[in-house]
Amino acid sequence: MTSDELANNGWVRAQQDGAVLTVTLDRPDQLNAQTPATWSTLARIGASLDDAVRVVVVRGAGRSFSAGLDRGLFSPEPGVPGGLGDLGRRPTAEAEDRIREYQEGFRWLRRPGIVSVAAVQGHAIGAGCQLALACDLRILTDDASLRLPEATLGLVPDLTGTSTLVELVGYSRALEICLTGRAVKATEAHAIGLANLVVPAAELDGAVADLIAALTAVPVNASRATAELVRSAVRNDFPTQDAAERAAQVLRLQELAAS
Repeated sequence: MTSDELANNGWVRAQQDGAVLTVTLDRPDQLNAQTPATWSTLARIGASLDDAVRVVVVRGAGRSFSAGLDRGLFSPEPGVPGGLGDLGRRPTAEAEDRIREYQEGFRWLRRPGIVSVAAVQGHAIGAGCQLALACDLRILTDDASLRLPEATLGLVPDLTGTSTLVELVGYSRALEICLTGRAVKATEAHAIGLANLVVPAAELDGAVADLIAALTAVPVNASRATAELVRSAVRNDFPTQDAAERAAQVLRLQELAAS
């Protein structure tokens, strides 16, 4: 892919290898800073996902996962497409619709049928942190740090980050992380549940490969049904979740008996 093609695709590359799709932010000279084109490309990847894909790995090229928004988007001028000044001058419904489109680039990473894994090195700031949070699982290098500085800039996290952060670390800790905008380093991220695993930078690729192997070793229908149960357990009450387990297990038993 040429540099012009990468720019047109928001500096995002996607490569499928059997049941694994690897999505790479490929703008290392700008620490994988994101633009609206990035989010549109991510949304298109999600919308066209091959049914055979079981695991989606999200990565950043170079020394950082993603340092967040491209600096040009912070311009107060109305002439910057997708910029904060441009959004702020649009009618309310139109601006909200535009942000909804951006969110589609993140939310599909929790869709049924796949398990998404963020492989995070270096900085994951703002939109970069929210992209990591959008994934089901996170492997961090020991030099990684996560940060949501939006409130300190007079903004709010708006790329699906708040719901997943509260789900992972609880209300009070999520509130403190969002309002202070402080960096959560890898060791703390692991301790509070933001990271599933922390490894030296040289071991990141191997750790991701090991996790992919473990995830894809499970029979596909059982894997997808179990993942859906775990996701629904976050919001279901006990009777609803118990019923979901019963229904899923009967279906599994019926399929096994038929085979």
